[in-house]
Amino acid sequence: MGFFAEDRNIFREEWGQQQNTEKHGNGFSSEENQGGTSPENNLKLHKAVKKSIPLYVGLTTGFCGSFTSFSSFMGDVFLALSNDLPNPNTGSILPRNGGYGFMAVVAIILYTISLSLSSLGFGAHLAVALDRFTPTLPFIVTRRIIDRSMVVLGFGCWLGAVFLAIWPPDRHNGIDQNWRGRAVFATVFAPLGCLLRYYVSLFLNARIPAFPLGTFTVNMLGTMILGMCFDLKHAASVVAVPASTTAFSVGRLTGCQVLNGVLDGFCGCTTTVSTWIAELYSLELRHAYRYGLLTIGLALSFLVVIMGSMRWTVGFAVPVC
Repeated sequence: MGFFAEDRNIFREEWGQQQNTEKHGNGFSSEENQGGTSPENNLKLHKAVKKSIPLYVGLTTGFCGSFTSFSSFMGDVFLALSNDLPNPNTGSILPRNGGYGFMAVVAIILYTISLSLSSLGFGAHLAVALDRFTPTLPFIVTRRIIDRSMVVLGFGCWLGAVFLAIWPPDRHNGIDQNWRGRAVFATVFAPLGCLLRYYVSLFLNARIPAFPLGTFTVNMLGTMILGMCFDLKHAASVVAVPASTTAFSVGRLTGCQVLNGVLDGFCGCTTTVSTWIAELYSLELRHAYRYGLLTIGLALSFLVVIMGSMRWTVGFAVPVC
């Protein structure tokens, strides 16, 4: 995200007209010699124009926004609060007092935000360092080849994932399979979440410049859906393994895999950390603190109500997948 935001070469041709900000011997750019704007204004204009280029939108909003998940981040925060976060070093979760739970919550929030801000800055610095080596994509390639091919490939790949979810090619070979629940269902639901995030942000973000309402809305919505699906996945009366038996039906397994697809695919792509961090970085200090604290506080409050009401009453059962 930081690299693409700061880069000035890949999309230099923009919509068919190459931006020229090279310096001449008198210290002024060609635009300035012709009565144009300064290089700083040209760069600012270029960054604004980039946001309308489909390939740039696909790389930043599509890939980077879907690769990072705010709902999963907040889910880990709640699991740390309730002492249900799996420990990779031990097979079971060790008991601890409330003080360690509070420190675990603060640790996850701090290192996630700190690493994300550092990564955003490093990407921007990398773009500046590689400025003279970064190639420019020709306008004819991006507009006539990449943009048009992505329309066909995007819908075709999504349709292929739907067919794989309905008719798995190796379903009857007798081998224990888990790829269908881990990947295919998530791939089916992921584009829906990504498109929802894009259009909601496009419609709402510009309404309050000091508070990106679109990103805030989808992050809250995705977090609430994650909490509800997590409860259904761990409910013995729905798809989890009942305490009285270790056997489960195929219907429970399929339902659990669908819920996994909603958790990882839809919620993961509806919510985003990369765009949220980029917005925090671009806002004024007081607006950034207000936006960040309200986002984290409200999302955690939703999960405490949704997931906590089940965790601290009947408890989480073991899911079948």
